[in-house]
Amino acid sequence: MSVRFAVAWQAVSVFFTAIWYKWSIRRYDFLSRRPHRSFCRTRRRDYTRSLKLPGYIAFTRQVNHMLRTHWRIFAPMIVIYATIMAFAGAITSQEVYNSVGKLISDSMNNLFDGGINSLAQAGLTVLASFSINSSLPADQRLLMVLCLMMVWLTTVWLLREIKMNRRPRLRDGLYNASAPMMSTALVLLVLLVQLLPVGIAALLYAGLSSADLLSTGFARMLFSVFAVVIAALVLYWISSTIIALVVVTLPGMYPMRAVKAAGDLVVGRRLRIMYRLAWGALCVLLTWLVIMVSIVMLDSWLSSMWSWLKNVPIVPYVGVVVVAWSVVWYAAYVYLLYRKVVDDDAKPA
Repeated sequence: MSVRFAVAWQAVSVFFTAIWYKWSIRRYDFLSRRPHRSFCRTRRRDYTRSLKLPGYIAFTRQVNHMLRTHWRIFAPMIVIYATIMAFAGAITSQEVYNSVGKLISDSMNNLFDGGINSLAQAGLTVLASFSINSSLPADQRLLMVLCLMMVWLTTVWLLREIKMNRRPRLRDGLYNASAPMMSTALVLLVLLVQLLPVGIAALLYAGLSSADLLSTGFARMLFSVFAVVIAALVLYWISSTIIALVVVTLPGMYPMRAVKAAGDLVVGRRLRIMYRLAWGALCVLLTWLVIMVSIVMLDSWLSSMWSWLKNVPIVPYVGVVVVAWSVVWYAAYVYLLYRKVVDDDAKPA
């Protein structure tokens, strides 16, 4: 009996010792790649990691120049995916845009009498109208998500070929870019998990508002501070995951390995990369608002002269083109930023 107990004890000891060694090796490897992850103070001179990037405006011009130079590839791609999204039911009804046009016209007529609030409301309505319609069937929503993923993957694939001094064709990108679809979906799942604090904060706000606990200015101020902190932490957290959406498109790359590699790339310069990603998103948002609000105003003006235009869905179809362009532009922005980060091969201090 004692011999059996000794053998069993030895087997258990070997098992847990192997687990301990594996965990120690992984911890050592992690700290060697990211050395400043302890509660000990690290001075700025020891953790500053170089990252040579052009200015915000200059880098934005580089992205625009890249897309403008190869417009014969990207313009047809935008039209193709916009057409697919339109057939998939991604357009919003014309009545929504008619109400937006009325809000804008009222705000312009009373700009100095509180019309700015109406103009802001119109802009928010335009933004909300481009979210995936929850009334769509599940298969159409899935098709929409897959289509947007294909826009991202095709853009990254074409840009990689262009940066390698090749001359890719659009059909090559359409046929070959979907290889890392499953890996990209898993990285997107990681991104959604990281965005959960924002959703929890939104649910908390809805619950507190329904209970009338945010009626005082002090309570609203406290919740605003809490929401800003949550948003800043989530932005700081997802900066590496957005880069991982580019890393995962490399041949033979696994999703969690892509998340790990992206985390290693941004360590020591995460805040600067986060600012760049936020700037790109802001550029897309402002361009989106300017184009769509202008189109809505133009459509309202033309409809006032020709009433039959009210039933023509001009704005929704322009909207899906803008959505496809937005994904293409931001994918190009993130990819070129990723190339800048990779070219600066400075190691963590």
